Amino acid sequence: MPAIVKISNLDKYFGRLHVLKNIALDIEAREVVCLIGRSGSGKSTLLRCINFLEEPSHGTIEVDGIRVAGGEKGKEHRQLVHDVRLKTGMVFQEFNLFPHMSVLENVIEGPITVKNMDRSQAIKIAEMNLDRVGLLFKKDEYPMRLSGGQKQRVAIARALAMEPRVMLFDEPTSALDPELIGEVLNVMKNVANEGMTMLVVTHEMGFAREVADRVIVMAEGEIIEQGVPDALFKSPKDERTKALIDRYRAAEESGREPDQPPQKQPRLYTLE
Repeated sequence: MPAIVKISNLDKYFGRLHVLKNIALDIEAREVVCLIGRSGSGKSTLLRCINFLEEPSHGTIEVDGIRVAGGEKGKEHRQLVHDVRLKTGMVFQEFNLFPHMSVLENVIEGPITVKNMDRSQAIKIAEMNLDRVGLLFKKDEYPMRLSGGQKQRVAIARALAMEPRVMLFDEPTSALDPELIGEVLNVMKNVANEGMTMLVVTHEMGFAREVADRVIVMAEGEIIEQGVPDALFKSPKDERTKALIDRYRAAEESGREPDQPPQKQPRLYTLE
């Protein structure tokens, strides 16, 4: 299928720190791509550059036919960035729900204020997406009365309500208690099965193996290896990939996240 996301010669600097180095990446429509790597490898920065939450220092990003050059300024550039953001839905580590708004009000806020959608139409779309994530019955509740997993599912519904062409997930389960991770991963799996193009930064290797069409490994701001999950996990070519997978396996066996102190964490997904 044709590429819906095209990234060419992408560099990102924070001062003198070269965070992303000449990234080139195409993502096909309906493809699910998981980004893995150690903390600080550039995964989240790459995700944030795609929708220009971080301005690329150099290179181009194209989303669904809208091409934007990094490092540009001016009215035309701002409009192109706005158009790209309308094509991308973003789900963060933290839920970022408005505490003074109900679940329904959180989900309809974007379509009404950004897309100038009629309120009745926005409610209809919001209710459909809350049903997709299994939380329509919570539409009148406020965030403080929801679990962490429910808040993240509302955040997913909120992103879907903008009717994006691409969904970006930045470690969406990292802020959750272990027993709540599975419900969010299952919603993401359902969204993937519906044909949504997805780029997911994750430490959940079992999820990547089961759901991803392709896994990309990053280290020190570069893509060092990529491939079909089974092949990459069984026979990594780069020694850094092998070390990363071994690290994830050790963390999984001990029941903890690879970048967190030891603690017991039951898993829904496993590498085996």
